[in-house]
Amino acid sequence: MVVTLQRVESSDHGTIGRLKAPRFSCWTMEPPWRDNARGLSCIPTGDYRCVWHRSPRYGWVYMVTNVPGRSFILVHPGNVGGDKTLGLKTHTLGCILLGARRGKLNINGHRQKAVLVSRPTVREFFTVMAEQDFTLEVF
Repeated sequence: MVVTLQRVESSDHGTIGRLKAPRFSCWTMEPPWRDNARGLSCIPTGDYRCVWHRSPRYGWVYMVTNVPGRSFILVHPGNVGGDKTLGLKTHTLGCILLGARRGKLNINGHRQKAVLVSRPTVREFFTVMAEQDFTLEVF
């Protein structure tokens, strides 16, 4: 099975995209592109194998494998993916966050771009995928 992630916008607030699978679509949030730096950057464009994986922090999630120079890239709940070196809030150190819609959150008195309704969206994606491994095409 193939799932696509088309990135549509990137700024210091993060990289927003659309994830599409059979019978499912949602918004995504990743960190901004920072030359694939661990803990700071979204992953490079390309094709990756995603496997069902038990994370100590998040429980059962999908892990994106074979990312050059990176490991433990997960698909999990969260809202914001700002550049933490610029003082923005982030819920990801390189992972892919899912949400039903995009919007903004008021964080420390600043409006920050976000994906919203994340936990239910992640649960729905996991249900649709039924723990099956898949190929993620990122572009």
